[in-house]
Amino acid sequence: MTLRLRNTLTREKEPFRTLKAGQVKLFTCGPSTYRPPHLGNYRTFLYEDVLHRYLELSGYRVQRLMNQTDVEDKAIAEAAEKGVSLEELTRPVEERFIREARLLDMVMPERPPKSSEAVDQAVRLIQDLMEKGYAYRHEGDVFFDPLKFEGFGKLFGLDMSRWPKKRRRFRRDTYSGRRWNLGDFILWHRYREKRDGAVYWDTDIGRGRPAWNIQDPAIITRDLGYRIDIACGGVDNLYRHHDYTIAVIEALTARTFSRFWLHGEHVLVDGAKMSKSKGNIVYLSELLDQGYEPAHVRFCLLARHYRETLNLTSRLLRWSREQVEGAREKIGELEEEARKAPSRKEDDERDDTLLQSFRERMDDDLDLPGAWEALVHRLRSMTHERREGRIEPFEAEAGRVVRSLEEIDQVLGVLFA
Repeated sequence: MTLRLRNTLTREKEPFRTLKAGQVKLFTCGPSTYRPPHLGNYRTFLYEDVLHRYLELSGYRVQRLMNQTDVEDKAIAEAAEKGVSLEELTRPVEERFIREARLLDMVMPERPPKSSEAVDQAVRLIQDLMEKGYAYRHEGDVFFDPLKFEGFGKLFGLDMSRWPKKRRRFRRDTYSGRRWNLGDFILWHRYREKRDGAVYWDTDIGRGRPAWNIQDPAIITRDLGYRIDIACGGVDNLYRHHDYTIAVIEALTARTFSRFWLHGEHVLVDGAKMSKSKGNIVYLSELLDQGYEPAHVRFCLLARHYRETLNLTSRLLRWSREQVEGAREKIGELEEEARKAPSRKEDDERDDTLLQSFRERMDDDLDLPGAWEALVHRLRSMTHERREGRIEPFEAEAGRVVRSLEEIDQVLGVLFA
């Protein structure tokens, strides 16, 4: 089979094709570092991690970029409220994110790039957009006019007939809720001392800071270029954020920025959306304190298809622990049997049936729950077949299965402690 991904841009499941044979440029939205990531954030990061791992298992060389947003309205306001500098606020969160991501066995760069490190590139993009007529100054700020960009809102499927006749401008970096700001969005905040304090850069377009809407395009175009293969994020990014990224980059090139777009669904807690007001935000550290291992949490957050809402409950957590520990116990038994087999030239052989069933399900839009079900079925059937005396010699078969599971766990990241 060929890997097929459900492309948000076309609303269809499509065969995956790359711009350059054997190579994938992948952008996955990283965390905003004014507050620690919660399990909802990690669910998004983990389905993206599985995508990365499976592409590599499928033979692609993956160039992946994950950013950290450390300069935005919310971060500046939070730092001011706590009486600390922006760096003092964000640095511990950045360190915690990297530490927790590694606990969850995420494939991570040594240090994901930060928005504050790409200000020069943001300025260059803004200058080019103003020169081309897509962006303009207003009272020192710089805004993007979506009506100048043909096809604006195509990722979301925005009804442009709703667009107001009178010009409206939206100055904030982000807005709460799943709604659209029908108007021009900000690219550059001119410096306002009472609002920004010590957070500013002196640049060719004046003193100020890049808005959130230009930060991802700046990092992407600097590190990956203007055309990539896949862009990923959570479903909440479908409201404004990702269409803004498309508009900024494609306005400069008149070419498709990303061929595929993937979006993962939310995590609920006992049926309710996680929110600060409800007091039900769950952090990884809380589950570790309850005795769950990082692998149990990783599996739990991957236990439903990434495009389906995941309802986090105590029951699901216990089930996830049982699934991981049960599989590990079976693997331990197989490893013990495999050690009994005499050494042979064919000791690198795999269980083709197990690998094929895993790949078939993963090729279907990363159907990890289906792939896990096939894996568990194979482990159970081996026990039955051995009991019936239908596997001879069992030791050799056990070795093939273990080697296959080691390969599969390059994607799962939970089977071998």
